[in-house]
Amino acid sequence: MTGDPARPDPDELLEGIVRCLDEHRAIDVMTIDLRGKSPMADYMVVATGASSRQVAALAERLLARLKALGVAGIVPEGLKQGDWVLIDAGDAVVHLFRPEIRAFYGLEKLWGAEAAEPEAATGAGGRPPG
Repeated sequence: MTGDPARPDPDELLEGIVRCLDEHRAIDVMTIDLRGKSPMADYMVVATGASSRQVAALAERLLARLKALGVAGIVPEGLKQGDWVLIDAGDAVVHLFRPEIRAFYGLEKLWGAEAAEPEAATGAGGRPPG
C-alpha cells in the first residue's frame, strides 16, 4: 500500500482521517499504532458519534475525504445501521461507534490502549462533546 503514488503514505492517511473526524466533531478520537502488532494495517482509529445519525454522517464524510486522498473502492460495513461502522482504508482501519456500542466492545483494551474516563472524555481537539 505504501509506494503507490495514488495513495497517501500511512502517516498522511492517518492525519487526514483524524483531521476529518475532528472537523466533524467526532468524540474521543483514539489512534492505536498497530505497526509491529498486526499485518492488517499500520493504524486503527476509534471514534464515537453521539447517535446513529452522527455515526453515519461521520462515515459518509470520512469516505469522501478518503476518496479525495486517493483511497478508492472502500466498502464500509454497518453504515446503514449506524451503530458501528467499519472503514478499512488499507493502512488505517477506522471504527466509528455509538457510545454504548463502543463501551460494550472495548476495542481499545483489546489492543492495549485505554480510552478516556467517561467524565473526562472530550471531542477531538480537546473540545467538550456535543
